Amino acid sequence: MRSGRRLMLLALIGVGLWFGGHAGYIYAKATLAQVLIQRAWQESLESQDQVKPWSWADTWPVARLVVPCLDVNLYVLAGDYGSSLAFGPGRRFGTNMISAHRDTHFRFLKRLRPGEPILLQERGGLWHRYRVTATAVVNKSANLPRVGDPSVLILVTCYPFDAIVPGGPLRYVVYARRV
Repeated sequence: MRSGRRLMLLALIGVGLWFGGHAGYIYAKATLAQVLIQRAWQESLESQDQVKPWSWADTWPVARLVVPCLDVNLYVLAGDYGSSLAFGPGRRFGTNMISAHRDTHFRFLKRLRPGEPILLQERGGLWHRYRVTATAVVNKSANLPRVGDPSVLILVTCYPFDAIVPGGPLRYVVYARRV
């Protein structure tokens, strides 16, 4: 009986380490990716070309997003599809909408309030200053606005922030206007 308990305890510890290691891997991958993306961004600024962060990447950095009041400094990738969002925020093609996962790069959105500044650097090196105007929780089936107007910036992530099951129907949206 005693060896059965010991075996059960070891199995539970093993499972806990497995899941904890997997979660740590996701955060480590996201952090390392931002370092490689930062290097590609610097090279993009210098060369004015699309520079991939690693040779097999299907995306490249298109902007730098800074939220000074929350000490946020992120590099935004082209496209807002799964393979981009695994490594950082992604900009929907042809829009000023940026999406990211709620539990990694955009977890700070829950602390962002109206009136706070957001800075966005384009590949040409030019900085644009935005101010948060509103936040909202919307249903993803409500068709989020696809903003092509460069005076409006929209940041989107899944909601609620602490949901156990990812990918629910709700989205947290931050609206900002250029100042």
